[in-house]
Order: sequence, then structure tokens, then C-alpha cells
Amino acid sequence: MIPIKPVGMGSKPADPISTPAQAANAYLKPGVLNLTALPPLSLYVHFPWCVKKCPYCDFNSHEASGGFPETEYLDALRADLEGALPLIWGRKIYTIFIGGGTPSLLSAAGLDRLMSDIRSLLPLDGAAEITMEANPGTFESDKFKSYRISGINRLSIGIQSFNPRHLQALGRIHDGNEARKAVDIALANFDNFNLDLMYALPSQTLDEARQDVATAIGFAPPHLSLYHLTLEPNTYFAKYPPAIPDDDASADMQDMIAAETNAAGYRHYEVSAYAQPGRQARHNLNYWEFGDYLGIGAGAHSKLSFPHRVMRQARYKQPKSYLEHIRMGNPVQEEVEIGRGELGFEFMLNALRLTNGFEVNLFAERTGLTLNAVDKTLNAAEAKGLLYRDHKIIKPTELGQRFLNDLQQMFLSEQAII
Repeated sequence: MIPIKPVGMGSKPADPISTPAQAANAYLKPGVLNLTALPPLSLYVHFPWCVKKCPYCDFNSHEASGGFPETEYLDALRADLEGALPLIWGRKIYTIFIGGGTPSLLSAAGLDRLMSDIRSLLPLDGAAEITMEANPGTFESDKFKSYRISGINRLSIGIQSFNPRHLQALGRIHDGNEARKAVDIALANFDNFNLDLMYALPSQTLDEARQDVATAIGFAPPHLSLYHLTLEPNTYFAKYPPAIPDDDASADMQDMIAAETNAAGYRHYEVSAYAQPGRQARHNLNYWEFGDYLGIGAGAHSKLSFPHRVMRQARYKQPKSYLEHIRMGNPVQEEVEIGRGELGFEFMLNALRLTNGFEVNLFAERTGLTLNAVDKTLNAAEAKGLLYRDHKIIKPTELGQRFLNDLQQMFLSEQAII
């Protein structure tokens, strides 16, 4: 991520160019963007509490050992959203994602209040995808029925594994039976849901990984997310690393996942995402296609476009600090405008995660730059066999998918010359 500097949340519409003359002058200034249309807009809501911090987790999550201030936090989310409205006047919301932490710790009444507040403040698309993350250890049938009635139409369930030994190693609060029960409850109440699994777990064998994948596919979920366990900095696993499968063993697991999901009719459309036809995660697709998103809640990030600039925001991360700054009327800790020299790299960093790549015109639509800005690197990546391009599409080759970090890194060098 690019470095960001503190700034306050403004009370006026974000793009200061308000008259035709000012707009024309801005267009003539070197370095000023000219976006012909704004991208689709999503909403992300962060819930920062969980029952127990997992040893591999580097997300903004905090143990709710003594409970959490549900009413105060819901008040804060509404105030946060109200304060951000001038940045998105007139724009419709196409997807919502409530993530964490463990949002399924919210009471049924609390979630209903959150959805009511969102609907009262934002224009939602009639077919909006509204996803909520859920932990199997928090599943209660009646509560999830209420979630569905309140407007949640997609679940993302953090299974990670069905194997009790691996669940214990990962510090999860549920066991294999609870994982299966959670999926059964999801099947009874939702026609759209995702199962999150991890592989290359401590001491995991190829057969054990295959069994997890087979169990998940057996439920016929519309969507699967399959993540390689990584030892992230500032986690317990980084400090005390467990014995995990080596590169060859984890590569065998990746090959197995590709074969098993393909045989079951799932399309591998993004690095870690597999979906039945037409069931891709629309919220995540908006990220990968460099769409816009407003993030509210502790530590939430935003990326917002205006006719002549693109900016990022980050809210205060610690729940206590976030609530304090909400009371002061300024939850935004950091804000920065993304420079022209960074836009090409940031677009490619996201869009090249898609196995089918992106339409050529999308680059100019989302960055305000011509494709010439990254043409040198596109040619170099194509020459190395990492990229395929024609007049309609740009996408990573199979080799480019396997060495995606190297491919993405190539575009970093463009920053200084755009």
C-alpha cells in the first residue's frame, strides 16, 4: 500500500472542481486525471471483535472477552456513514460486505438495526449483493433466519478445515461437527454462500487437504475460497512458526484443488476464488476490477474516485480510538490522493488477480490514464510469457498466474515514469 498522511474528513463534496471553467482548467493541468465515468460503488462495514484471536490472523480483530458495546458501535457506524455521505452524493451502492472480526456476534436486533440504518442513508441497487462473514462457532439457526429476513442474502463462512486436529492447530473455536452444522444452517436459509478453507496447514498431508476440499464440495456451495496459509508478520504464528508443508507439497495441494474444483464444475476466476457459473462474489470482483468502496467501522479502508482524482482513506484501527474519534466527529485517521504514477500499478495489482484478466478499455475507465502509461511493462511481461494481450483482453498466462507476484512487481517500476 502507498504511504498515507493524516487529514480531516471534509464536510463538502470531495471533488472541489465545481464550475465548467474550473473543470476545464483542471483538465489542462498536467497530472490531473479525467475520469469519464465513476466506477461502481460498494460499502464495506467492519466489525472488529471476535471470540478468540486466531494465531495466524493479521486482520483488525480484537477478543471480546468481556462482551462488546453493540449499541455504541452501531451508533458510531451510523455517524460514520452520515459523515461520509458528502463523498458519495448521488451514487448507488451495488454490494455490501460486513466483515471482521466476527460480525455474526451481532444480535439479530443489532444486525437488523445496522441494515435499517444503511437503507435509510444510502440508495441500494435493487439486486444488491449483501454479504456477512460468519464463524461456525457462532451459528444459531433462529439468529441466522433473522439475518436473512433483515436483508443479508449471502454468507461467507470461515470453515478453514473440517479436520478437528487442524482446527485445533489453527486456534478455531469450532470443531468439525459444528462446521458441518453451520453449513446445514446456511443451506436452509441462504441460496448464496461461500465456504472459506485453508490449505498447507501445520502437518497437513495431501490426502487431508483433499478430504477437506471433497467435504466442502459435497455441500455444493455456490462459491469456494481456498487460501494458502501464510505466516503473516505480527501474528503468533510469525513469532512461533509451526511446521508447515514445504513448497513442493503445497504446490501439489494447489494442483489437487484445481483438479477437484474443475471436476465439480467450479471456475477458478481469481487467485483464491472458485465459483459455480454466474456465482462469483460481486463485492470481491469490484475490488479486483478497481471499483470504488466506502469503508466504515474501526480500521476500515476506502477507495473513492472523483472526476479528477482518486483517493484512499483509513479509519482509526483500535475500537476504543475509533469510538473516541467518532465522538469528536472525525473517524478518518489517514487520507491520500493516489498519484498518477501509482494508479497503473494499483490497477494491475488488483486486476491481474483475475484469471480471465480484464477488458482493455477498463484500464482507462478506472484510472483516467491511457494504456500507453504501462505499455512498456505490458510488452516486457508478454515477452516473458507472463501475460497475454490482444485488442480486447489482457490477462495473465498460466505461467503468469503461477508467478503472479513477479508479474505484479514488474508494474511497480512504471510509477516513476508516468
